[in-house]
Amino acid sequence: MLRNPELARFAACYLAAALACCIAAQLTAGNPAALSVAAAAVVLGAVVALFTRARYRALARLAAELDRCLSAERPIRIERVREGELAILENEIAKLLQKLSVSVEQLERERGLLADALADISHQLKTPLTSLRLMTELARKQTAALEGVDGDAREGLMRRLRAIERLQEQVMWLTTALLKLARIDAGAIALERTPVDVGELVRRAAEPLAIAFDLADVELAVDVEDGCSFPGDLAWTAEALTNILKNCLEHTPAAGCVSIRAHEDALAVRIRVSDTGSGIAPEDLPHIFERFYRGHREISNSAGEPNPGGVGIGLALARSLIAAQDGRLVAGNVADAVGNVTGAFFEIAFFKTVV
Repeated sequence: MLRNPELARFAACYLAAALACCIAAQLTAGNPAALSVAAAAVVLGAVVALFTRARYRALARLAAELDRCLSAERPIRIERVREGELAILENEIAKLLQKLSVSVEQLERERGLLADALADISHQLKTPLTSLRLMTELARKQTAALEGVDGDAREGLMRRLRAIERLQEQVMWLTTALLKLARIDAGAIALERTPVDVGELVRRAAEPLAIAFDLADVELAVDVEDGCSFPGDLAWTAEALTNILKNCLEHTPAAGCVSIRAHEDALAVRIRVSDTGSGIAPEDLPHIFERFYRGHREISNSAGEPNPGGVGIGLALARSLIAAQDGRLVAGNVADAVGNVTGAFFEIAFFKTVV
């Protein structure tokens, strides 16, 4: 208890006052009076010490219960109803913690119900969309095999069917992305904490976009430092990196380049994705990771064609997945020596120590 500065100061003041009283008693009434004052000071000090010890034990017990509550054990008891200011404070805190405990349990139940509802929604949406895709593909093949139909008319039908297919892809992608975001918000996604090799992460993230890069005539340059790794979830981090690569690909012109650079320093593992596109408009930078946000350039250049990646979900999903692993995702523009914008960059950082 004497390690407590407040108690140490009180003990020092008490001893000084007792010593002063003993000296005054000796000077005025002799040694017997001084001994009587000293004995009274010892008894009074013992009583004060006992009461102080009991009070600080009660405070320590209350602090321990608060700590267990914050650790999700929540051993809350309100049966100790006594009089006194400390008891009143203890009971009021206990009632508050009881209400918080009920709220947490209710939120956990609602989160479970939300996860089940999302699974049902996913099943109910994907089943008819899959059937619609198969029927559209069959109609396209039948249209291509028609004979005796004017070529222009057949081509018009094919264009409409291709537009329908693109719209189906948009709905499928949007539905899947929204469900993933909703599951992250509901805490229904269990992220692993296993060593992730960055080289394998980049390979898995780029694999689904290999054909898209070839069709767009965009080069993908990869430079990953050997032995670069971090604790996280390989599958979900690859999902986030794929969305970032897809965004860079969509904004990089033909004959351009998207590059991935990864290295590890004393603070974090850093993965930097950059492109050679037009960059990010200054007014869009503060909102680039907001859901359903579309940049001013993208809106002004839109020609009405369905674009599954242009609804403002991919980057929001990427940031949510990275933030759920205690990582950070930032965006900015790449500039040359004279300050001209030569592209955009996205940097992921997984810190070795999270404060």
